[in-house]
Parts: sequence; structure tokens; C-alpha cells
Amino acid sequence: MENFRKVRTSEEEMPLPFPDLPPDVVEMKVKEGSKIRNLMNFAMAQMELKGRRQIVFSGCGRAVTKTITCVEIMKRKLGGLHQVTKVRYKTVLEVWESQDPPPHGPAQNLTVHKNVPSICILLSRDPLDPNQTGYQPPEPRHEAGEDTLGCSSKGLKRPLPPPCEELLPKKLQVQVSDSPRGTGTTTGQQD
Repeated sequence: MENFRKVRTSEEEMPLPFPDLPPDVVEMKVKEGSKIRNLMNFAMAQMELKGRRQIVFSGCGRAVTKTITCVEIMKRKLGGLHQVTKVRYKTVLEVWESQDPPPHGPAQNLTVHKNVPSICILLSRDPLDPNQTGYQPPEPRHEAGEDTLGCSSKGLKRPLPPPCEELLPKKLQVQVSDSPRGTGTTTGQQD
């Protein structure tokens, strides 16, 4: 493959794996180079400002982890969202062109069909069928200022124990000379 260079990549278009979606549902197609901030700004505007009830995030290959990250951010910011996750494979076609074409002929092309993992995640404000494969109910509501680990964003819930005496550094000793230049020596002792 060192004598070939990739000319183009195209993904096989597949319908969304969720039945009964409204025709105007927003699908966020996450790519490897997508910026999470841009994706989230658009998705949050659709759900909060435009009042959409459902949104779908999809990504394949190296974009799968970024897709999951976007979903988790949206679930944390909005709360109360039902989720259905579908994992499948998608065919990606890569066209490679020879860098050393034959002298009296056209450049040789090579087409590679790859099956890459793909994920589609439906988030819905409305309840979904809990019996379908990949369903996750909304996370329970938490008190304001508390994250899912039970830690308050304002600080810890319980005070820390007092530090152990042996872990505290020994006092710093400072000696100042009486000279007018103010040159003093500082010595510190720590174990």
C-alpha cells in the first residue's frame, strides 16, 4: 500500500434503526474531525430552544467514542432523557490511487470495502419501550449542585479529617542579618 494514496472515502447510507421516528427528527452525524462544542451547541439549541422531543446521534469508526461523549453530555445537561442504543456495522468504501502509474496507461485504482463499527443513539424526552434491546431509563434526579457521584459542586459533603502530624512539614527557619544591605540567609528543614 506504500505506492498508493487514498483518494476518497464514502460511507454506505443506512436508514436509522429506530421505527416510528418523526420525519423531522434531527440526526447528529458525528465525524472523526467534528468539534464536540459545535455539535453540542446545535443539539442543545434543537432540544431546548426549538422544543424537539427526540434527537439521534450517529457515528462510525473512530467517531464512535465522540458520539457517546456527546450523548453523555446531553443527558447530564438536560436530564430525564430516555435512551436507546443500537450498534451495527457500516460499509465504508475507500478508493486508493497508484502513485506510480504505468507509462502508457491510466492510473490504477484500488477499491477497499471496510466493515467498521457504527453506533446510533436515540435520546427522547418521551418514554420509550423499555423492552427493546439497548434501552436505558433516565438517570434519577439529583439535588441541585450535585453530580451523579454524590459530590456537591460546591465542595465535599463531609469534612476532611484533620491532617496527621507526621505529614506536616517542619517549620521553616528564617535568619535575618542586621547588615544595612538586607542580605539575610534562609534555611529550611524538611524531612
